[in-house]
Amino acid sequence: MTLTATSTLWSERADLSQRSIDTLFGAPAPQLLHNRHPFDDGDDEVFNYWWLAHLMDARLDAAERDPAGGWIDRAIEAHDNIVERNDGSLFNDYFDDMLWFALATLRLHDATGDGRWLGEAVAIFDHVIEFGWNNELGESLAWRKQQLYYKNTPANGPLVILGARLHRVTGEERYLDYARRSFDWITRTLVDPDTGFVEDGVNREQDGEVDRHWRFTYNQGLYIGAAVELHREGVGGDLIAVAARTARTAIRELGDGTVFTREGDGGDEGLFKGVFYRYLGVLLPFLDGAERAELESFVESSTDALWRNAERDGVLRPGNDWSQVESGKIAYSTMLSAVMATELRATLEAQRSA
Repeated sequence: MTLTATSTLWSERADLSQRSIDTLFGAPAPQLLHNRHPFDDGDDEVFNYWWLAHLMDARLDAAERDPAGGWIDRAIEAHDNIVERNDGSLFNDYFDDMLWFALATLRLHDATGDGRWLGEAVAIFDHVIEFGWNNELGESLAWRKQQLYYKNTPANGPLVILGARLHRVTGEERYLDYARRSFDWITRTLVDPDTGFVEDGVNREQDGEVDRHWRFTYNQGLYIGAAVELHREGVGGDLIAVAARTARTAIRELGDGTVFTREGDGGDEGLFKGVFYRYLGVLLPFLDGAERAELESFVESSTDALWRNAERDGVLRPGNDWSQVESGKIAYSTMLSAVMATELRATLEAQRSA
C-alpha cells in the first residue's frame, strides 16, 4: 500500500499527539502523568482512575496504527499504574470507571491474546453486576456504590459495550443478556424518541427526574457504540440507523458546524469529546453515502481546527474548545480527547489511501 501525503500527515500527527502526552504531562513514578499542564503543587491530589483507562485506550489506538511502535507496552504501563495506585485492586466505587478500565483491558486481550486480560475484564463485569445492578427505576446499572438509586448513561453505556464484546469473545449468553437489558433501559429512560438525543442520568436527587441540563457528547458516543456493538452481535432492529441518528443529532445540537463547543472547564469534561470520536469511529464502517460523508466531514473540520489552533513547535496542546488557541492550564483528559480524535482522522485517511 502506498500512502498519500494526507494519510502520512495524519499518521505523523497521531504520533505527535501521543508524544505530546508525555512531553506535557510526564511525571515520575508512581504518578506517571501530572493531571495538568503547567503543573502546580496540588494538581495531582486526585487519582484519576478513569482518565488512565482512556490513556490505555489511546495507546492501543496507536498500536493498531503502528504495531511495531511499542505502544502495547505503553498501554500495559498505564494498566499497571492504575492497579498500583489503586492499592493493587481492579475495583473502586464507581461502576463507570471500572467499566472503562475493563473495556481497555479487553482490548489488551484482543491485541495480545493473553488470557490474563480477558480474566480481568470478566472479573470487573461480574463485580459491577454483583454490586450495582438493581431494579430501581427498572433493571439497570447504578452509577456508584454509594448511590444505587442513581442511574445514568455513563454507567450503562459501557456495560452494554463490554457485555457485547465479552459475548463475542466467550460466546456466553449472560453477557449479551445484560447488555440488551441495559441498552433497552437507556432507550426507554434517557433517549429522546424523536431526535435520538441521549440524556445523562435520572434520579440523582432521588426525585425521579432526568438531568436534562447535562448535555454531553460522551453520552451520545456511548449510545452510538452500544447500538453498534449489539448490531454486531446480531441483536434485532435497525441499530445502525439508531446510532447514525444519534450521531447526527449530537453534531447538530452540541456542535457549531465545525467543532464541539466547550462542555466545561476541563477535568472530567475534557474527556467527553474523545468518547464520542471513539465510538463514532466504530459506527462509520457500517455507513456509506451522504450519511457517512456528513459525519466524516465533521471529523475533518473539527480535527483541522484542533491542529490549526493547538499545534505549536512540534507539540499539540489543546483546550476544550478546538476553535480557539488555549493559553491557560489544561488537563490531560483534554489532551486524550484530542489524541483520540486525531487517531480517528489518521484511520480514515489511511482507509482512503488503501
